[in-house]
Amino acid sequence: MQEGRKGVPSLLSSQGECIASNITQLIGWTPLIELKNIAKNDGIAARLVGKIEPYQPLSSVKDRSALRLIEDAEERGLISPGTTTLAGVTSGNLGIGVAFVASQKGYKFIAVMPAKLSMDKQILLRYLGVEVILVDPALNGFKGLLDRVEQLKKDIENVFVIDQFTNPANPDAHFRWTGPEIWKDTAGKVDIFVAASGSGGTVTGVGRYLKMKNPSIKLICVEPAESAVISGGEPAFHNIQGIGPGFIPEILDRSQIDEVVTVTTQEAMDMARRLAREEGLLVGISSGANAVAAREENKGKMIVTMFSSGGERYLNSELFAQVKEECININKSF
Repeated sequence: MQEGRKGVPSLLSSQGECIASNITQLIGWTPLIELKNIAKNDGIAARLVGKIEPYQPLSSVKDRSALRLIEDAEERGLISPGTTTLAGVTSGNLGIGVAFVASQKGYKFIAVMPAKLSMDKQILLRYLGVEVILVDPALNGFKGLLDRVEQLKKDIENVFVIDQFTNPANPDAHFRWTGPEIWKDTAGKVDIFVAASGSGGTVTGVGRYLKMKNPSIKLICVEPAESAVISGGEPAFHNIQGIGPGFIPEILDRSQIDEVVTVTTQEAMDMARRLAREEGLLVGISSGANAVAAREENKGKMIVTMFSSGGERYLNSELFAQVKEECININKSF
């Protein structure tokens, strides 16, 4: 099998039956799509290309990280199905990825999440059988979430922490799979790669692979303007779920980043809505942020970015607030 062709292509390349042995076999390759309408409407003379990660089994780029984090721990003999309890801090998407991989492999999973955020993801995690522990984000911020995980390690035997912010297996997933996919599917023509940083796994892993293949490729990191920590600002609240945790993750390799672009929550949401209405792409808020970072001065270049998760995962967020209210009001008349 070709480098980076994990997932559906592994079935199509086989002889005889094309039936996945389990859902984890479907994690991997996703298609690229060119945003011709957005480019035309904005007068951008570059080729804007998005990688559609909602094609993952549970609709998020974090499915990749979840699989690699668990497989790496198994390879090192750190966890065992039926014995080890997995635990981790998540804003939702990584937790959902861990949940279905853990379910398939036979692990119990406990997710620690900030309260009052990501209601859709809380619902999905509970539906997948995950024990969800909520922590008030106003109390000690991200440290409060980590403290709760540490308490779990004291209270429960055989707990292994899935730590996407410090574990090198996270960017390794993207060095092994995502980066090679982009290089192969663009025929090596990618000039610029744009990705927002949450844990830092995608931008680090993909950037490392692409620069290994062509050192002149430009790597742009995106972060929330309201909490521009990588740019030297102070952490603050924002509404671009899944990115900008308020600190610089240990696995984020800043040495290979050529430019950091800040995007406001409003800009990200406006672009996510435009992607739906102009391109027919139903994607999340951080995908909108990634698309905003593609700009006119990159004329003639191929810019590849990540559409990290599907839009349905944000139905109860501000992204859908207006249309949700409209639908509620319309139905009141019946």
